[in-house]
Amino acid sequence: MTTTTPTARPVPPQVVKELLTLDDAGRPAVPVTDGEGGAPLRCCLRHSRPGERIALVSYAPLRRWAAETGVDPGAYDERGPVFVHAQECAGPECAGPEGGGPECAGPEGGGLPFTRAHRVLRRYSADGRILGGRLVEAPEDFGPVLGEAFADPAVALVHVRAVEYGCFLYEVRRG
Repeated sequence: MTTTTPTARPVPPQVVKELLTLDDAGRPAVPVTDGEGGAPLRCCLRHSRPGERIALVSYAPLRRWAAETGVDPGAYDERGPVFVHAQECAGPECAGPEGGGPECAGPEGGGLPFTRAHRVLRRYSADGRILGGRLVEAPEDFGPVLGEAFADPAVALVHVRAVEYGCFLYEVRRG
């Protein structure tokens, strides 16, 4: 059996560009200057820095994945708020597994970003249905729980979400 290292997938640059024009709720972005920093940016998988221009947009990650794969997410199609840079973003500061592209393994918790606080890992099948979810309370448990998710051959992707607001942080796809 071949194993692959799970990698976080940021919102792709072309999708960010679309969301800044018209988000997945049909609204144009309203850029702001972040005075404090700390917003989890989904375009580069890091926290914003004070003074950066960011926008809070509505994003439907499962809907977009389903469109790519030709499945219907049905009632699991949802959208929610995500922070992105308000202008072109260089993407994650790391190179990813093949030296570039849309994937990133960040510095926190086993090489993945945004794992310091409570997270929910929501599992989806190849037909876009939820297979379950798991609360991860400690950063050291994040990697093992993600590994457990992909040990199930029915799991096609995992959404990592913040517990506090249920916000989508990033997805991890089967390699």
